[in-house]
Amino acid sequence: MKLLLALSLLPNLGNAFAFSPSSPLRSSQVSSSLNVLSDNKATGTGSSGVWSPGSWKEFTPHQMPIYDDAEEVKVATDQIEKSSPLVFAGEVRELHTQLAKATQGQGFLLMGGDCAESFEQFNVDHVRDTFRVILQMALVMTFGGAIPIIKVGRMAGQFAKPRSEPNEEIDGVSLPSYRGDIVNSEEFTAEGRKNNPENMVKAYHQSTQTLNILRAFSTGGYADISRLHAWNLDFVDKTEEASRYRKLTTKVDEALRFMKAVGVDTGGPTFTKTEFFVAHECLLLPYEQALTRQDSTTGRWYGCSGHMLWVGERTRQPDGAHLEFVRGIGNPLGVKISDKCTPEELIGICDQMNPNNIPGRLTIIIRMGAEKLRKNLPGLIRAVQREGKSVLWISDPVHGNTYKTSNGFKTRNFEAIREELRAFFDVHDEMGSHPGGVHLEMTGEDVTECVGGIQEVSEEDLGRNYITACDPRLNGVQALQLAFLIAERMRARSGLPELD
Repeated sequence: MKLLLALSLLPNLGNAFAFSPSSPLRSSQVSSSLNVLSDNKATGTGSSGVWSPGSWKEFTPHQMPIYDDAEEVKVATDQIEKSSPLVFAGEVRELHTQLAKATQGQGFLLMGGDCAESFEQFNVDHVRDTFRVILQMALVMTFGGAIPIIKVGRMAGQFAKPRSEPNEEIDGVSLPSYRGDIVNSEEFTAEGRKNNPENMVKAYHQSTQTLNILRAFSTGGYADISRLHAWNLDFVDKTEEASRYRKLTTKVDEALRFMKAVGVDTGGPTFTKTEFFVAHECLLLPYEQALTRQDSTTGRWYGCSGHMLWVGERTRQPDGAHLEFVRGIGNPLGVKISDKCTPEELIGICDQMNPNNIPGRLTIIIRMGAEKLRKNLPGLIRAVQREGKSVLWISDPVHGNTYKTSNGFKTRNFEAIREELRAFFDVHDEMGSHPGGVHLEMTGEDVTECVGGIQEVSEEDLGRNYITACDPRLNGVQALQLAFLIAERMRARSGLPELD
């Protein structure tokens, strides 16, 4: 019986756990929708006023660094403009197609990676280990929920961070806040905290390396389903969650052996390669503008710094520069929404970011905390349903659960994160809507930055391996634990038996 169940799910496990089932939303329908974007070309997506890559400068900027020398900024952005795009229009359209299907309940978006990428901590192993945990999570979710998983890394561009305060004070000394390595340095000195335009060029080159690594791992055999056991991390092996993962991979191995026995070619690209996309917060607009390119086949503008860009809670003002910039690019877009957003505001954001109501264009990323989510999310969903807006709802259960310990560490409690995820699924069950994804700050390293979980990380443990450049991240064990929780909820929605 287990073997038959695994076989029934294998079409979803192959080729990036990509889309294979027949469905109400056909590829031709998605292509037709994308053509609407192409037809708009340089005039944006329907808002009043002509859009151009630099039209954001006529709007109010928020969370933007102030540079001492405008000429230095121009030198840096000119250099990036002359460089190759980081991603290409065809890749962006493929992600858009998959997200469009997810809005119809035919997919689930898994987005994960660092809070903020670091120049100093960058290395191949770090990229590989985070990629590997995302593969593990996707396998668990695919097998558990019998649904394709769209894998997107917070990588190759997640350098800039918004700040609550413009300045930081330590021992009576006040300096500008750290805004991510693309802007300034974490080092608490006047020189380190100076906003440096050259950092944009460094971020571009590191992003290029990260994408090269990801493309090599996703197409060079590392993502081969027959290597499931090789994906395990040493420190994950020591936990109960690893035992559950090994049991699941054994089932998949049995199915693969059966398929080989009956003549199915499991050595082809469907089973040995995976699709992997990258995304980051659209925050530093000079950098984003420098990587905006016009597609030669459609005439459409694309933000070629990443496949998907999102606008944060602090920069989603209707008259702000960030919404003006993203409205004119053809990428799939996201927007972070907290309990501060009213239903009326959300509908206005939908109209501004996706006026043609194109499926897959807009992802709503909910970050509230469990209690506020249960109170506020139903009204937001109800408004979207009433207005007939096409959106993908995903949960960001980490950002609304951050606190500072008595010994000075910023952290997040795993139990609070899990409760917010449960609330997210509960509300969608009640509303008859699709819980379409999850957005996590996580890493494949054995960090101790978030308390709780199966490892029972305590506040006293935080100092053992707390290395984040900004906000605390889930480690590989905690991320995998959440994957099983999500898989079980997806499985229950599908009427499948519980995972054992």
